[in-house]
Amino acid sequence: MSQSRATVTPAAIALRVAIVGLALGTAYIHSQLGGLLFTLNALGYVVAAVAMVIPLGIAIRFRWVVRLGLMGYAATTILGWAIQGPYYSTAFIAKGIEVALIALVAIDFVRADGNPVAKVLSELAAGLAWISARRAPAGAAA
Repeated sequence: MSQSRATVTPAAIALRVAIVGLALGTAYIHSQLGGLLFTLNALGYVVAAVAMVIPLGIAIRFRWVVRLGLMGYAATTILGWAIQGPYYSTAFIAKGIEVALIALVAIDFVRADGNPVAKVLSELAAGLAWISARRAPAGAAA
């Protein structure tokens, strides 16, 4: 059982609800702007919101990847807006939501998985160990 599933407290539920609410809020704002880029951005936030709460085994096991992805997605959206604009009041609201989203997801990550760097390194080590174990011995391939 993953650590995230084992630590379901009222605070954890409230945090997850807030994350999903912020993701859906910024998705709504982007969906109302029109154009393919904004529509795809909205769709990305909806998918991330669903991935944060869906009770699927693989989603639970790799929720840390979803968290990192959502933080990166929001940061990339902010960076794209800072480079390209447009700078109007609704955009500032959306960016405020995205900054809050990054902060809450970071808190959720630390609460559920601990240090992000340590988590990524441990998962990489586990993946490399799995790959090494699956390799056939060098002399057996004849």
